[in-house]
Amino acid sequence: MIKASDVKELRERTGAGMLDCKKALEATSGDMEQAIDWLREKGISKAAKKESRIAAEGLTDGASEGNVAVITEVNCETDFVAQNEDFKKLVLDIRKTLLHNDVSTMEEANKLTIEGGSETVEEAVVNFTAKIGEKISFRRFERVVKEDGQNFGIYSHMGGRITALVVIDGANEEVARDVSMHIAAMNPVAVKRSDVPADMVERESHVIKEQVMNEGKPADIAEKMVTGRLNKFYKEICLEEQAFIKDSNMNVLDYVKSNGGSIVSMVRFAVGEGIEKKEENFAEEVMSQIQNA
Repeated sequence: MIKASDVKELRERTGAGMLDCKKALEATSGDMEQAIDWLREKGISKAAKKESRIAAEGLTDGASEGNVAVITEVNCETDFVAQNEDFKKLVLDIRKTLLHNDVSTMEEANKLTIEGGSETVEEAVVNFTAKIGEKISFRRFERVVKEDGQNFGIYSHMGGRITALVVIDGANEEVARDVSMHIAAMNPVAVKRSDVPADMVERESHVIKEQVMNEGKPADIAEKMVTGRLNKFYKEICLEEQAFIKDSNMNVLDYVKSNGGSIVSMVRFAVGEGIEKKEENFAEEVMSQIQNA
């Protein structure tokens, strides 16, 4: 019987997860030192020490098969590793696994066994972390199911720095790909006005009103000007209202409509968005590694 206090001690000594610590103690009949070695051999202890480091580089990826599409982001610490063929294979393996398994949460995804392998997604990431010497993080994914008669558009830009996925009802795959390319380039916040988060609209309205009042306009005029400037705001952030990247004489909605379609949904992942990146001096980092070697 493995005691909770032993699991806690092993976690504190190695930084590994509770479940991994329990597995290690079970595999070594509760021997603490052997359990530490077990974690080190598996690369789990080493990987755990990297958890505090920032992984804001990496790759986004997307693919479809039949009526299912998946878009993913897997992160690493440096662009150098992002170009590593083994890292690219890890990204591909995760995407293929998600494409063929109906999951919706990160917890479910991490428990999946890698297609064609014996490791779970979580184990594959931990083991690759130990192998490559950088923190690797499977950050997020979305799995989208479309209906017959709808089309996926998937476009990756800058070698996987940005990936966009769109579902178009009707039209064709070429139109859908054109729209996904537009999404990658123009970064819309939402498909249409009603999809824009209410707090974003409220914040923008407040800023506009303050600007107008500071210009000396009376309150009644200011309210009308808020409405006008909000319309401009929507045209900048709503996919349907943005000027189409391939023909600025029409918006995206008109382009899709003219081809017999309508926009159902979109997803856009950009590598590292929302992650606070650590500024480092590369020369100092190299010198530090040499000195500690």
